[in-house]
Amino acid sequence: MARDLKGKRIVLTGASGGIGAALAKKLAQAGSRLMLVSRSVHKLDQLAESLSAIERPLVTVADITKEEDLSGIIERVRSEWGALDVLINNAGIGSWAHFANSEEHILRQIMDVNFFAPAELIRRSVPLLTAGNQPAVVNVSSMCGRRAMPAWTEYSASKYALCGLTEALRGEFARFDIDVLLVVPGLTNSELPSHLLKSEGRYQLDFSHGMAPDEVAAGIVRGLTRNVTENVLGSDARWMLRVNRWFPRLVDYLVARRVTKLYQTS
Repeated sequence: MARDLKGKRIVLTGASGGIGAALAKKLAQAGSRLMLVSRSVHKLDQLAESLSAIERPLVTVADITKEEDLSGIIERVRSEWGALDVLINNAGIGSWAHFANSEEHILRQIMDVNFFAPAELIRRSVPLLTAGNQPAVVNVSSMCGRRAMPAWTEYSASKYALCGLTEALRGEFARFDIDVLLVVPGLTNSELPSHLLKSEGRYQLDFSHGMAPDEVAAGIVRGLTRNVTENVLGSDARWMLRVNRWFPRLVDYLVARRVTKLYQTS
């Protein structure tokens, strides 16, 4: 099935920067009608003003982990549009640290943002999506949601949960004719490193070598228009997941050996 994005009513979370802002621009160029959701009103207003769209995007300042803000998103979609065509769960947060040295509140915060909030937003959006045109849910996960990595422990767990939810809902939502799509990006040169709850991992990750947000956004739009069930983006993600599929014990061994050396005490 080909999905024409012109005129589609789309809610995009995590829209104020990085992949979200780049995705908003691509969707606006495709002629979509947008509701941009983030906690930063200044960045959202700037983004909305910069977009060349059929109509000015709706700006909704919200913390998706708060019940009243989730309700506000749904009520605004209902009042402004009456229905919803696409929900894109892009908002995310992470922590780069050894799990033994982290804290419970970090795990809970990451699970809230990356899993519980999108799950509840999906649930509340079902009546609006069933009234939509070629409705779809797009969940932006991560390579870590298919191959968990040390020091990305909480992040990996949250993204694994999102992948599992996506797969389950794909079967459930078939009766509503709602497509449920998964995006699995590799390393991306986004704003994530500047918003990490902890940044103490010993392995050096060079995000500057990752994909540009525009590249990821283009891949997401391409997957949405082509209705790609699981869209793996980036050569590093494709390589890692291919190797892990056929040689998981080898990957376990190599990762464990590397981490052991990094955390050895003199």
